[in-house]
Amino acid sequence: MSRLHDPFLRGQVAIAALFLSLGFQYATWAARIPAVKADLDLSAAEVGVLLMAAGVGAAVSFPAVAWLMRRMGSRRLALLSQLGLALLLLALAAAPNYPVALLVMCVDGVLVGCLNVAMNAQGAALEARHARNTMARLHAVFSAGSLLAALLASGMTAATGSVAAHFGVAVVLLAALGATARTGLLDDDAPAAAPAPAGPKPARRRWTVPSRPTLWMCCAMVFGTVAEGAMNDWSALYLKDVAEAAAELAPLGIAVVSGMMVVARLFADGWRSRWGDGRVVLLGSAVAGTGLAVALVSGGVAPALAGFACMGLGIAAVTPCVYAAAARQGSDALTLVAAMGTTGLLAGPPLIGFIAGASNLAWGMGAVAASAGAVALCSTRIRWTTPAAVTQGEATPA
Repeated sequence: MSRLHDPFLRGQVAIAALFLSLGFQYATWAARIPAVKADLDLSAAEVGVLLMAAGVGAAVSFPAVAWLMRRMGSRRLALLSQLGLALLLLALAAAPNYPVALLVMCVDGVLVGCLNVAMNAQGAALEARHARNTMARLHAVFSAGSLLAALLASGMTAATGSVAAHFGVAVVLLAALGATARTGLLDDDAPAAAPAPAGPKPARRRWTVPSRPTLWMCCAMVFGTVAEGAMNDWSALYLKDVAEAAAELAPLGIAVVSGMMVVARLFADGWRSRWGDGRVVLLGSAVAGTGLAVALVSGGVAPALAGFACMGLGIAAVTPCVYAAAARQGSDALTLVAAMGTTGLLAGPPLIGFIAGASNLAWGMGAVAASAGAVALCSTRIRWTTPAAVTQGEATPA
């Protein structure tokens, strides 16, 4: 069969466009935080509140996401939330004051929560439908989106100081990605209808208390995404304000982190097959926390970039491994873990801002290193069940 007509490849490309969109949109506005901070004359604490608004939006969206998934399906929800996130970049660029920016970021958090759950549901459905492993590579594309956004931000910052011009270019790229996603996303096919059995209707499905392994997965996901999100949100400011890097070099902190995450996630399935998910997460998070901590103690631009590289390399496999483990626990566990991931990604960085406001940004980044260490501790409490036979691109055993 031609690769062009391979249903798995077509679905993989479409879902990858969603992952690329989320990483690109998120890192696009994160890379211009210094400009937004200057334009609105914000303090470090106010930047933290701005980022917290996104986390609050994501947190309050989770009860609605399950309802929207049932009403709209993952395909429609993913496409609509992707379009909304693109338009919100224009709204943020045009925000005339701090309260309006807070509202924009709150809505952004809601849409991020919707897209995160919907696109991961699409990825899990693709793996189940074709019995092939792809989640790590999809998350590599998310990191590639952040890398692309960082490089675009660096180029646009050198070319023009206009945030609106930068975000306008980004919206055009996001529109192209949305069009790509429409061509191959999986339909939310309902199970074949069967005659309704006689007798009383079945009881409505109720929410159940998550199992202990699921709760440890949630903790690992929260700490992992706190570290990942904080590197996107605060690396540029750290390089500029603490390491005293030139303005055009500041966005390269995101580029280094995202680049290392792309490389690591491209190889993550092979690592999982050889060493197991538990060892990959444990060793990776230890490398991430230790490398960043050493860089913070050393000081300077070069050590900072080296520490950011360690963080990107070590934390990269955490999210795909935990998502895969959650999927084996069932759809409810996957949805909850995805929700916690979005919460950590959006609500964690503001906490770093509060720490920076109370002390300084170096201590805030130290909390990021501690978050990576917490992932290592959580990983020892999760029962990992990756089959040794599963490798990248191979069929997953039933």
